[in-house]
Amino acid sequence: MTDALPDPLDTSRTMWADDPASRALGMELLDLGPGCAVVAMTVREDMVNGYGIAHGGLVAALADSAFALACNSRGRMTVASGFDVSFLEAGRLGDRLVATADETALRGRSGIYDVTVHREPDGGTVAVFRGRSRTIARD
Repeated sequence: MTDALPDPLDTSRTMWADDPASRALGMELLDLGPGCAVVAMTVREDMVNGYGIAHGGLVAALADSAFALACNSRGRMTVASGFDVSFLEAGRLGDRLVATADETALRGRSGIYDVTVHREPDGGTVAVFRGRSRTIARD
């Protein structure tokens, strides 16, 4: 009898379960797979800026959470080494924003992940995010 191999997605699941920041923002994990993740968040009154639109830092936080789940989905502890975000349309009070993260490249301990944040139900693209990751724990 052999021991079952650990599920690589458990690294992401454990990180998500221990993430009070994402929880405080009301984020919900919708999907998780190898190199990908989908996370949603509804824009609340305390998430809009002085123009009444979703605060860019909170939109970036949503994308960053999806990125973190995707880059940890290979079973190795991985952190962000940087990211860029471009805002294309506004999110507004009550909008449900959905961030979809996909692995673009993974070489050694470095990875590149693209995240698109869109509004439900119209699908308008609120932001695009490119994250760079670095694995900090070796197999």
